[in-house]
Amino acid sequence: MSYLPGFRQMPASLEAHRLRKSYPGRVLLDGIDLRLEPGSITTLGGPSGGGKTTLLRILGLLSEPDDGQLVLDGTDVRTLSPRTVRRRVALVAQAPAMFEGTVLDNVCTGPRLAGEDLPEASARELIVRAGLEPELLGQDARALSGGEKLRVAVARAMAVHPEVWLLDEPTAALDAERADLLLALLRELAGAGAPVLVVTHDARVLEGLGGRHLQLAGGRLGEGGAG
Repeated sequence: MSYLPGFRQMPASLEAHRLRKSYPGRVLLDGIDLRLEPGSITTLGGPSGGGKTTLLRILGLLSEPDDGQLVLDGTDVRTLSPRTVRRRVALVAQAPAMFEGTVLDNVCTGPRLAGEDLPEASARELIVRAGLEPELLGQDARALSGGEKLRVAVARAMAVHPEVWLLDEPTAALDAERADLLLALLRELAGAGAPVLVVTHDARVLEGLGGRHLQLAGGRLGEGGAG
């Protein structure tokens, strides 16, 4: 399968219950409850350093909370292997790291780790869907620009068909045209059944994605407000 018109994702949800995370003298997450419904779009804003990226990393199982529970599609993530969760929940960082090798190597990494082969034609399809030229497949991924790396990371994630999408400021390194292409893709992923959570302060993203907007401040989540 690939992310093409007509593709439908299996319904999935991701829930956080009473998540807490603090550092000496500083509380970032103070009992966070959040449910990402199948096919939903949620944007998350708040002050710089307020815990947005920390929350995203915990939801993506890249950081541990001090307390609380994560539930993926009805199953406590503690009963699943980290590799399984990271395959099912895609986290695209603001400045994603590229693996050594070409763009093609990067896009094929997830399927390869799962013992699957991704045909080059499919990798080319994913690169195009992420808004890149297919000629980039043979280039050194680590030599790309920040915006190109971001889109390679999106294509790399699509290759393993994640059920949930988490993105941190995904348009920060993109011009308006490429940002609009990415937003259209995120709307399509949500339309196919995947919950999409985007950390952003960009009013263009809020307008382009719609959906529910949350603010994280003082360790607590609230509805609405500025991005």
